Amino acid sequence: MKILYVEDDPTARSYIRKGLQEHGNVVDVAESGDDGLEKAAIGAYDLLLLDVGLPGMSGFELLRQLRAVGDSTPVLVLSARGEVSDRIRGLNLGADDYLPKPFAFAELLARIQAIRRRVVTGPADPVLRLADLELDAGAHRVQRAGRVVALTRKEFVLLEYLMRNAGQVLSRTMITEKVWDYGFDSHSNVIDVHIAHLRRKIDRDFERKLLHTVKGVGYVLEEREP
Repeated sequence: MKILYVEDDPTARSYIRKGLQEHGNVVDVAESGDDGLEKAAIGAYDLLLLDVGLPGMSGFELLRQLRAVGDSTPVLVLSARGEVSDRIRGLNLGADDYLPKPFAFAELLARIQAIRRRVVTGPADPVLRLADLELDAGAHRVQRAGRVVALTRKEFVLLEYLMRNAGQVLSRTMITEKVWDYGFDSHSNVIDVHIAHLRRKIDRDFERKLLHTVKGVGYVLEEREP
């Protein structure tokens, strides 16, 4: 998932971001409500983690403005303000869930997965297949023709995005927004390098190639006739 975490506490920001990244997520951070609103407006996120007590614009106001413009990105509020009235206010403003601080990181992961199950637009089955290529998102495992393919965390996220959009040509900008962090330079060669590594791992030893370059446009994962 691509997540925006809006939090002014640098310790919490660093700890939560690192933990989420270790579980295969792409995580951007914002330190204030204004910064969070700006990034949320252009970042194409799958989830917002939102503190309430932010400098400048509060988390509640950020949430209100997002919903006012029709932004339906799922929002999980993380706040030390755990009174029932605060929870009701957050939910009434359009939050999908409200987790009072302090909380266990394991519970945060469980809440995120619960939200993901509710809003996922792709197939409910976490196992994705294309020809003899199989990706198990739950087990974080990839196989081709029954052979396990070892991928880095970033390669796995990239392949999952390609497989969830199999047959669709994905531009560098689209890949940047979904797989890399906010502010990443899509004109660098990092995407090409990762695509090359992924192609070598899933295609090199197989006669039928699945990962294709569409010159001047982007990349597509699809099964083509020999």
